Amino acid sequence: MITKEQIETPCLLIDLDILESNIRIMADYFRDKKAKLKPHFKTFKCPNIAHKLVNAGAKGISCAKLGEAEVLLNSGIKDVLIANQVVDRDKIFRLAGLAHGDSKITVVVDNEENIFRLSEAASMLGSTIYVLVEVDVGMKRCGVNTTEEVLRLAKVISRSKGLVFEGIQAYEGHLVHIPEYQKRLDGMKEVIAKITSIKEYLEKEGVRINEISGGGTGTYAITGDNTIWTEIQAGSFVFMDTDYNRLGLPFKNALTVFAQVIHKRPGFAVTDAGLKVCSPDGGVSLVKDHPDSRLVLNEEHGNITDEKDELRYLQKIEYIPSHSCSTVNLHDQYYCVRNNILEAIWPISARGKSK
Repeated sequence: MITKEQIETPCLLIDLDILESNIRIMADYFRDKKAKLKPHFKTFKCPNIAHKLVNAGAKGISCAKLGEAEVLLNSGIKDVLIANQVVDRDKIFRLAGLAHGDSKITVVVDNEENIFRLSEAASMLGSTIYVLVEVDVGMKRCGVNTTEEVLRLAKVISRSKGLVFEGIQAYEGHLVHIPEYQKRLDGMKEVIAKITSIKEYLEKEGVRINEISGGGTGTYAITGDNTIWTEIQAGSFVFMDTDYNRLGLPFKNALTVFAQVIHKRPGFAVTDAGLKVCSPDGGVSLVKDHPDSRLVLNEEHGNITDEKDELRYLQKIEYIPSHSCSTVNLHDQYYCVRNNILEAIWPISARGKSK
């Protein structure tokens, strides 16, 4: 038996009781909803967690990259959405190679050339690729903007060999981190109006919409509340982080960075966990159980202002990261703990799968 204190630092810890509670809370929410959960793999990048989510009722798993989809399909997940464009020729053929048998793989497009390339590869390999047209609902990233563009691309997909038009991706990522619920809701009303208009127009033109995909952890209770969305891609809820903590959601912090104090002097401590193991891109990470401490991350160290001198030399502590997704991608494995006992070590199999 290995206790938490015996785990070597720095590393990622998962509190299994909290992880399972977060999954259960989200599964319970969607149990009587029209939309189904299709959580985003980019947060946790671990098939063990993906299977826990599917076993709890998720319809499948979303991901950001083809490499992540390969990990998911190889682990036995049958329904995978790449919520992104795959445009490189070699990647498209890799994608078509995955789209066989009883697995369903869906990809997102926003231009005709990409559709033609996908159809070419699917035809050559005898595959079936499901396709969503991405609509830009405010991210100002990828996607088309007008109803006419969506209709045109939908018709191109429908007559393309090896492709099946499934519907629309409408991801409101520009709204998911807004702390004030009313501002998130007001922003979502505009998104709902836009996508409803597009859906109704396409249906009048005889184009069937099977799926409308989007939704994040900050908006799951809006998009998922019996609107026109059919699948919700929220993923960060499994772990949470200091950025999402501001929103007052019902989920708790399951993921922490485990660190050790390697230097202590009055009012100040230094740990062995810096920027290489804890991403700062979501703002300020916190020292768990020491809310008055202020943490500054350097490349290899964490500098902690410890005015109350609560920390001691060689003490092991936990950071709550500001952004769980990018922190996870810095590590090879999770140390999974229950009641302060190491229960499992899970590989982060999709770490670095950025292609």
